[in-house]
Amino acid sequence: MATKEECRGALEKLSDNLARADGEVRSAAGFDRSLSCHVTDLDLTFTGRLTDGRIEVTGTVPGPPPGKAEIRLAMAGDDLVALVDGELNFARAWGSGRVRLEAGFRDLLRLRSLL
Repeated sequence: MATKEECRGALEKLSDNLARADGEVRSAAGFDRSLSCHVTDLDLTFTGRLTDGRIEVTGTVPGPPPGKAEIRLAMAGDDLVALVDGELNFARAWGSGRVRLEAGFRDLLRLRSLL
């Protein structure tokens, strides 16, 4: 099971990857939305923003997200680390229910090029 530090590191790595992206991916990441990532096996939520092509983690709270972020992710810690490391395909994980993603329709359309 991934630790809190490993999960935070995965989010930081994802942020770095987004910041280095170009073209369509960079354009898709270049909007401003609140974000939460609930790590289900740790029962811990990272909160923050996706802004200017980066993920800024602003806090960590126990349990599920305290509010409704505009982009909401939920998954096990090992899946978060595997996704960021390229060992887990997002579409397959989402389709099988291992990863949950909730967002508005327009945001989902923009996010598909990121994920």
